[in-house]
Amino acid sequence: MTETTVGIGGAAESTDMVLNIGPQHPSTHGVLRLRLVLDGERVREAEPIIGYMHRGAEKLFEARDYRQIIVLANRHDWLSAFSNELGVVLAVERMLGMEVPERAVWTRTLLAELNRVLNHLMFLGSYPLELGGITPVFHAFHEREELQTVMEEVSGGRMHYMFNRVGGLKEDLPAGWLGRARHAVAQVRSRMDVYDRLVLGNEIFRGRTRGVGVLAPETVHAYGVSGPIARASGVDFDLRRDEPYLAYGELQDVLKVVTREDGDCLARFECLLEQTHNALELAEACLDRIAELPPGPINQRLPKVLKAPEGATYAWTENPLGLNGYYLVSKGEKTPYRLKLRSASFNNIQALTELLPGTLVADMVAILGSLFFVVGDIDK
Repeated sequence: MTETTVGIGGAAESTDMVLNIGPQHPSTHGVLRLRLVLDGERVREAEPIIGYMHRGAEKLFEARDYRQIIVLANRHDWLSAFSNELGVVLAVERMLGMEVPERAVWTRTLLAELNRVLNHLMFLGSYPLELGGITPVFHAFHEREELQTVMEEVSGGRMHYMFNRVGGLKEDLPAGWLGRARHAVAQVRSRMDVYDRLVLGNEIFRGRTRGVGVLAPETVHAYGVSGPIARASGVDFDLRRDEPYLAYGELQDVLKVVTREDGDCLARFECLLEQTHNALELAEACLDRIAELPPGPINQRLPKVLKAPEGATYAWTENPLGLNGYYLVSKGEKTPYRLKLRSASFNNIQALTELLPGTLVADMVAILGSLFFVVGDIDK
C-alpha cells in the first residue's frame, strides 16, 4: 500500500489520503496541526504535530530572576494563570525552606479554585459549541464575567494575574472583597444546573459523545495523562487529596475527587462539570475560613536580591487541566540554572495517536475537543 497526499481531484482506490487538520483550523483550539491518514471517512493514523507556538519558556526562565519568572510562567496555560504562578513560588519557597503566612495559604487556595472554575467554564461552553450547540457558550461567558470581576479587583489582571509572590501574595484583599466574592460564587452556583439541563440533557450531545473516543486506563498511565481526562477513565488520582499542598489538607471533607469509568467524551465532560461544582464548594469553604482568620501579614519580607540556595526540587500542583510540575535546579544565583516545565496538555494531547485511529473524521472533532487542552500549554 502507498501513501499519497491528495489535492484537487481524486486518487487510486489503493491509496490512503493524508489530511492536515490545522495548524489554523476551527476545531483545533488554536495553532495545533493533526496529520491524519484516512481510509475514506475513517482515520487510520493520527500524528499531532506541535511547536507552532513554542517560545522557549524554559530557556527564558534561565535569564530571569525569581520575581520575573512568575510573569512568564503564568502564560503557558493562559486559562490557568494563577495556578501556573503558584507552582513556581512553591518550588522557590521549598528551596528556601520558607513558611508562608496562614492568610496567604488560604487566599492562594481560594484564588486557585476560582481560577479552576474560570478554566472549566471556558471548556463547558466551547465544547458544545464545537459540536454545533451555540447556546452554552453564552452562559459560560456570563458566569466567567462574574468571577473575572472579583479576580480583577483583587489582582488587577483579567487573565495574567501576577498576584503570587515568593513568600505569599502581592497584597492583602481589598476592603469588602470577601463579601463580593461570596456573592459572585453564590450567583454562579445558582446557575450551574443549566449545563446539566442544556448540555447533558441534550440527546444530540449525548449521541455525539457517548462511547466515542474511549481512553483506556493503561493508555492514561503510558502517556502520563492527568487531570479530568485521566479521572474520566477511572484513574483516581488528584494531588489535592493524595499529596496535599496549600490548605487542601484541611479541606478533605469538602474536596471531592470526581471519577468515571467509561473513559469516553461524555465521561470527560461529566468529570469537568462535576469538578466545577466542587471547585465552587471549595471556594465557599475558603471564604468561610478566611473570614475567621485574625488580621495578619499576607507575605514575607524578602531581600532586595532573592537567591535560591544551591540544590534541586520538584514542585507539582493539580492544575485545572492536570498535573503541572516545575523542576528547579539552582546554583545559588538570582536566576535558576534550570527550570523544567511539565505541562498537563503536552502529555494529554499525545494520547490522540491512540484515540483517533479507527474513528470517523466527524468524531475526530468531538474527541479533540474533549481533551480540554490549551495549545500554549502544549508548546510552552
